[in-house]
Amino acid sequence: MRGRAAEAASGAYLDALARACRHRGTPALAVAWGAWSELADPSLAAHLRVNGLPVLDADTALAALGRAVADGTAAEAVVDVRWETFAPRHHEARPTALFDALPEARTALAEAAREHADRQTAAGDYGRWLAAQPAADHGRILLDLVTDKAATVLGHADHDLLEPDLPFRDLGFDSLTAVDLRNQLATATGLTLPATLVFDHPHPTALAAHLRTRLVGGVTGAVDPAAPVASPAVTGDDPIVIVGMACRYPGGVTSPEDLWQLMSDGVDAVGDFPTDRGWDLTALAGDGPGRSATLQGGFLHDATDFDPGLFGISPREALVMDPQQRILLETSWEALERAGIDPTTLRGSGTTGVFVGGGSGDYRPPEEAGQWQTAQSASLLSGRLAYTFGIQGPTVSVDTACSSSLVALHLAAQALRAGECTIALAGGVTVMATPVGFVEFSAQGALSPDGRCRAFSDDANGTGWSEGVGMLVVERLSDARRNGHRVLAVLRGSAINQDGASNGLTAPAAPPSSASSARPSPTPACAPPTSTPLRRTAPAPHSATPSRPRPSSPPTDRTGPHPYCSAR
Repeated sequence: MRGRAAEAASGAYLDALARACRHRGTPALAVAWGAWSELADPSLAAHLRVNGLPVLDADTALAALGRAVADGTAAEAVVDVRWETFAPRHHEARPTALFDALPEARTALAEAAREHADRQTAAGDYGRWLAAQPAADHGRILLDLVTDKAATVLGHADHDLLEPDLPFRDLGFDSLTAVDLRNQLATATGLTLPATLVFDHPHPTALAAHLRTRLVGGVTGAVDPAAPVASPAVTGDDPIVIVGMACRYPGGVTSPEDLWQLMSDGVDAVGDFPTDRGWDLTALAGDGPGRSATLQGGFLHDATDFDPGLFGISPREALVMDPQQRILLETSWEALERAGIDPTTLRGSGTTGVFVGGGSGDYRPPEEAGQWQTAQSASLLSGRLAYTFGIQGPTVSVDTACSSSLVALHLAAQALRAGECTIALAGGVTVMATPVGFVEFSAQGALSPDGRCRAFSDDANGTGWSEGVGMLVVERLSDARRNGHRVLAVLRGSAINQDGASNGLTAPAAPPSSASSARPSPTPACAPPTSTPLRRTAPAPHSATPSRPRPSSPPTDRTGPHPYCSAR
């Protein structure tokens, strides 16, 4: 095996040491063992088997050890070698005269040379043979080839056991067995295939499609009507529009319609702490370390519910995933469906973007499940969506605290205007797996005693924490019309800024925001406002001066009331 230079050097040293000891009359025996079935992991065992070195069972290995001791030799190699497989594979990787003295190896190499000549002739005919088959059967033939060779590498008797849309990683492949599968397919098709084949085309269906392109050309036919149609990257005054929405918020909100109804009815969605997250409610209600100034907040009480099978995720991986990633998958799928887009049609799309606002979750998986980095990293919020849906366009995770989702939408709009993508998912998510936010802000004296924010009110007494997820599907107006997507709202323009050196790290400042709004919009469609944009900031912790909503640009000629609403 390649990559075992240290083990090879150690083995050579032990062989020489054993021989030197024997020469001095000291009993010694060095044994070079093949892999034992009880100690080799399944991937290594599969790799060795395919390359002609099946693992040893313990009884066979110990019996061989007994014979070696009885024979009185200084060094022995105890390996189950299938020469008809091992010799040709070893010779292909590194031609050597090492096995010339072994009749079994010489016979295997001679037979392999004859088979290679036959394959060269047959391989040149494989593409022609495939092209002669009905075009409708090409995909099935190649998928059967891929799954059959994959089953051979993994040691399965039936290739029907392999799900064609499941990633090779989840089927049991790693870097060793991935190369073995490449070798099997190269031999069968006569194609020169890269060692990264399985990583470049990560499931059997994708790999079969790649082989089809290499052998008989790409698939022709009509574009899926459910897939978004790209337009030229000439945006001009083409505004950005929202064509799909999905959300979950406290108070039993599971759709945009629920949200509007909750706001219309003036429902107070703040409630008691959840009882199914393992929080120490007694300590949180106490007076010692780890206390919370309130036992209320806004919670998604179904945040623990998830159907991993819908997304091709194994139960074990679902267990260690940050709940934020789970509900992002569900909500994004729903937003796409509400826009009239089949999420499966986005696989392989380089013109679809993903922009997600959120922070690193404080979720920690159960100890027995292992510590996976995917459970906590905020950078993987957008990456999880792109990976699961097969999206290959711009993918960005944003953490700008409470403005994260708005900044994500701003970046999505910029990417659409620049032609980096033609459609994008944009939004944000927060799920509190632990009460750490309540504890830390209680220690600062910044948490509202009843868990409610009273922004802009004389009764404001601190912040309150809440969970939620909201995802939008956005595209240019011309694309929405071309694709037959219903326009729900128009985003005329947006801008972002930072308040800089204000009266404190968390204290807002009006001038920078006003300057940002006054700058000319890069979007031609964004004409001077007919209403007054308002800058809305909540009181900062320990701030002596309460903040108020105020105009962030000079008033216009518009008269009459200026209604506005803010839901955060």
